[in-house]
Amino acid sequence: MVSPEKFFHVKEAGSTVKTEVLAGVTTFMTMAYILMVNSGMFAELPGVSYNAIYIATAISACIGTVLIGLLANIPLAQAAAMGSNAFFVYTVCLGFGLSYANALVLILLDGVMFILLTVTGLRKKIFEAIPTAVRVAIPAGVGLFIAFIGLKDSGIVVANESTFVSLASFNLLSGNVTWGGIFPQLVTLAALIAIAVLTCKRVKGAVLWGILGGTALYYLLGLTVPGFYEGFTDGMNFNPFAAFGDFGKYAFGKVFTEGFDFSAYLADHSATELALMIATTALAFCLVDMFDTIGTLYGACARGNLLTEEGEVPNMDRAMLADAIATTAGAICGTSTVSSYVEASAGIAEGGKTGLAAMVTGALFFVSMFLSPIAMLVPGCATAAALVYVGIMMMNCARNIDWLKTEDAVPAFLTLAIMPLTYNISYGIAFGVISHTFISVFTGKARDVKAGTWVIAALFAVMFFVTH
Repeated sequence: MVSPEKFFHVKEAGSTVKTEVLAGVTTFMTMAYILMVNSGMFAELPGVSYNAIYIATAISACIGTVLIGLLANIPLAQAAAMGSNAFFVYTVCLGFGLSYANALVLILLDGVMFILLTVTGLRKKIFEAIPTAVRVAIPAGVGLFIAFIGLKDSGIVVANESTFVSLASFNLLSGNVTWGGIFPQLVTLAALIAIAVLTCKRVKGAVLWGILGGTALYYLLGLTVPGFYEGFTDGMNFNPFAAFGDFGKYAFGKVFTEGFDFSAYLADHSATELALMIATTALAFCLVDMFDTIGTLYGACARGNLLTEEGEVPNMDRAMLADAIATTAGAICGTSTVSSYVEASAGIAEGGKTGLAAMVTGALFFVSMFLSPIAMLVPGCATAAALVYVGIMMMNCARNIDWLKTEDAVPAFLTLAIMPLTYNISYGIAFGVISHTFISVFTGKARDVKAGTWVIAALFAVMFFVTH
């Protein structure tokens, strides 16, 4: 029997089993929030159960993460994609008027299209057609994106009507701020500083220890807030099999049993409108999924120095196939597009280099199906610190951009700026590719633009027209 160490070539990659396990645990802890966020979002749809989507999210994440570990041997992880799930719920279902099961058909089509593009090798060619300046900027853009997620989730950055975003108030003397309202933000800052200090001291597992320390501090400070622990266990169900009943009843297989019945939609629309809506919306899901995955694969692997000598993602075809299969499986389970997660960069920062880390993350997603109350105990303010820290670490690639060369600087800046500002990795790549194409055309360098780059620019334009 081949040991995990030999199967994943751990020593050859310059890692250890202990490091890979630690990396896998760290990645899971920074991703666990998707189990609750995705479930809560889908629960807004008629006839959809929170518990059903919780199990669907965990299963699809487990499948995708294990597949990317086994097929590609890289320390990434997959789960229902933020952004695609919002598009699914608020645009396709609540906006277009499709049922939950109808919308799952579009996800299934997305997965099938993904598989075809992967096995034919077209997805890799599409990635290679991305301009160099955009490629270099992708990791920095992803870093800003996940750091912004961390700052927002912690409550440090808040919405503001005049400036869109602003810093949360810490002024306890104003009368508008309470200690119970700001101590989670302070926990995030304390955990972030702790991670930085431990990293400077070369302590292994700095990010994980920061998350655990932040969790402990959160509950310790909770003792200083009157009523913090009141009703703490209310609503907790410690029966590990309770949610599976809802999963079988409300989510699993709905794409086949109810998904192809579009009679409700056809009551107010023509068959032509239905066909056009299905084609364009499935295309939108596919494009968003494709470029989110490409951007995340490149960004995360670049951060961990996992790229090949040619600057490519190792076993990229296999990694993309894992993503495509996971999306198809997610549709069958009852959730939206499954994609690689930038949060896996936290595990890579802890030293993860092989698929063994992914296997650990996948195993924890499997276990989480039975331990949902425990998974919810890790507060968002603790994992937010890890996201901010990893985002900082991913900014180093920005130094490789020639900022004095306008034809590189503009696409690169748009790539890394648009990602956090629009909360979407795909849009950043889109602006980078499209701006590169226009600049090349109007400076007399149209012949230097690769055929694939023209195709990508056109596809992105279609995506914008379809989704906006």
